[in-house]
Amino acid sequence: SRKMASEDITKLAESLAKTKVGGGQLSFKGQSLKLNTAEDAEEVIKQIEEFDGLEALRLEGNTVGVEAAKVIAKALEKKSELKRCHWSDMFTGRLRSEIPPALISLGDALIVAGAQLVELDLSDNAFGPDGVRGFEALLKSPACYTLQELKLNNCGMGIGGGKILAAALKECHRKSIAQGKRLALKIFVAGRNRLENDGAIALAEAFGIIGTLEEVHMPQNGINHPGITALAQAFAINPLLKVVNLNDNTFTEKGAVAMAETLKALRQIEVINFGDCLVRSKGAVAIADAVKEGLHKLKELNLSFCEIKRDAALTVAEAIEDKTELEKLDLNGNCLGEEVCEQLHEILEGFNMSSVLGSLSDDEGDEDDDDEEEDEEEEEQQQLKERGAEEQESLTPKKILDSQASTPVPSPPVDVATFLAFPSPEKLLRLGPKCSVLIAQQTDTSDVEKVVATLLRISSVFKDEASVKTAVHETADALMKKAFSSATFNSDAFITNLLVHMGLLK
Repeated sequence: SRKMASEDITKLAESLAKTKVGGGQLSFKGQSLKLNTAEDAEEVIKQIEEFDGLEALRLEGNTVGVEAAKVIAKALEKKSELKRCHWSDMFTGRLRSEIPPALISLGDALIVAGAQLVELDLSDNAFGPDGVRGFEALLKSPACYTLQELKLNNCGMGIGGGKILAAALKECHRKSIAQGKRLALKIFVAGRNRLENDGAIALAEAFGIIGTLEEVHMPQNGINHPGITALAQAFAINPLLKVVNLNDNTFTEKGAVAMAETLKALRQIEVINFGDCLVRSKGAVAIADAVKEGLHKLKELNLSFCEIKRDAALTVAEAIEDKTELEKLDLNGNCLGEEVCEQLHEILEGFNMSSVLGSLSDDEGDEDDDDEEEDEEEEEQQQLKERGAEEQESLTPKKILDSQASTPVPSPPVDVATFLAFPSPEKLLRLGPKCSVLIAQQTDTSDVEKVVATLLRISSVFKDEASVKTAVHETADALMKKAFSSATFNSDAFITNLLVHMGLLK
């Protein structure tokens, strides 16, 4: 049918419009199709079969069951040109047990087709750890040797899923090299997956082997400094990194210093998002040093809600002086006070960069608890993250500092409320020998939530020093004794609540 007669030209125009416009993309996005049976999927299959040169298939915003997935997969077996699978949010309301078999059918079809994928997006599918098994075979197959973008945001993978994923990526890399088609993954997205330290450490190992990453997005994963440090070491061997988003994980100073060390080696960095990561002042200064030394392409630096105090924030501002590409510096929600907020504006105006400074409307005030950065070891259990800004505002002792006075100001006395707002071993000891009685007295033990929160805050400061150990044990004992001896205390609700807070129950 290559005759160029006029009616053929019309047909040709139509078929061209269908294929190449929009990069060979067929989209069922957001159609809320409920595809349970083979019959339900007939229209979808027809369109897939009739689409020549299918390069991108969008199925997001629909719900696909096991049987429908099988027949859609059958149609995909002939689509060797498929490169992009936009398959986020396509199992709405499905049982978790339905998702792996559906994914296995679809993945096997891509392998049979000999497709060479560039992008695989399975975000917002709540498949859990076992769901990763559903596309593990696909990831290890030649269909993924060409993969550049892997997006798994908000999938509930957990530590187990993170480990399976990491192993599959390493295997893919190994096999791709053996075939002379080295895997060159550029974009990795896995926010909100409860990967925690062990999941992050496993993935870091895979990243270190891959070495071609340009963007890593892993916000909200409950990663503490051991996981952050492992990621930092892996990022150092990915010299093309442009975007690092680890928002809302718990670096503390240790993780921040390790990450800052790595940043010095990364010449291409454009976006650093460490907001809500508790880098604290020491971490912020280390990051500022890295920024100052290099990072000439930096566009965005987010260190908001990180418990950064005055001098450290000013150091960060001074570090961006010659960053000509910078568009945004976010230091909101730290502990600066009005005076320092004004100084920040002045410094940036001096650099002719006042437009880059984000809002400081959530500044927590100059809390001046000059305990220089709470002891580093107290970080492991970051239940501190629930602290809530308002609570902290009202509980933090405000010290009026005469800016001229050079005499050291003694640490303010600690009360129970201050300890619970921002727990640390020092504060517990500073409550004195009566700490156990005081905390038990001031906790409303009829409120199960309160008891759990208080217990976790007490245990979060535990460490191997005899005095701290004793204080934590005695305080926890006194609290539990008071709770369990009350006739109204609901011990079942307490246990359930505790398991939820520890992340063992949903």
